[in-house]
Amino acid sequence: LAEAPCPKCGGKRLNEQALSVRVGGLNIYEWTTMSVKQAVAFMQELKLSKQEEDIARLILKEISERLSFLHNVGLGYLTLDRLAGTLSGGEAQRLKLASEMSKSQNDSIFIFDEPTIGLHPLDVQILVKVFQSLVDQGATVVVIEHDRDVMKNADYIIDMGPGGGQDGGMIVATGSVEEIKNNIKSITGKYL
Repeated sequence: LAEAPCPKCGGKRLNEQALSVRVGGLNIYEWTTMSVKQAVAFMQELKLSKQEEDIARLILKEISERLSFLHNVGLGYLTLDRLAGTLSGGEAQRLKLASEMSKSQNDSIFIFDEPTIGLHPLDVQILVKVFQSLVDQGATVVVIEHDRDVMKNADYIIDMGPGGGQDGGMIVATGSVEEIKNNIKSITGKYL
C-alpha cells in the first residue's frame, strides 16, 4: 500500500503550533531531520536571542550533552527522527550505551554481542575508545567479538572453539593478547 502524506502537516507529524516554535531559526521538524553530527555542530555555533537564551539555555545544554554521547559512540550519522525499530542490532546496542554514558559506572557490567558488525573500521576505533572510557569509570566490559581491533585492545581474552557450531564450545585459550598470540592451540592467536 502506498502512503500519502497528511495534507495538513505534509508528513511532519506535528501541528502548526508546534512547528511555529523556533530555536536558532529552526522549528522542531527541521531540528529532527538533521543528523546527530550536524545537530552537534549546529548547537556549537548556535546564537540565541536574549528571549531564547533565557528559556532554552538549560534545555539546550542537556540536549547537546546527549547528542555528544550519541556522536561519541559512533552514531553521528543517525537523524534525530529515526525510529528505534529501524535500528540495526549494533546501533541499538550503541544507543543503549550512549544512554548509560552520563551515569556512574562503578560496579556496572556491560555485555556486548558483536557490536562491530557492519561498522566502518574508524567507527570500531570509536567504539573501542568508548569501551575504554567505561572501564576507566569503573565498569566491567565483556565483548563477544570476532573483530581483531577489539580483541587487540582487550585486557583478557577467552578464545572459544576450536571451530564453530558443533566444532566449538570449548575454551581453547585464555589470557592477555600476548598469551593468546603465543598459544599454539589458538587459531585466533595467529590473526592477532
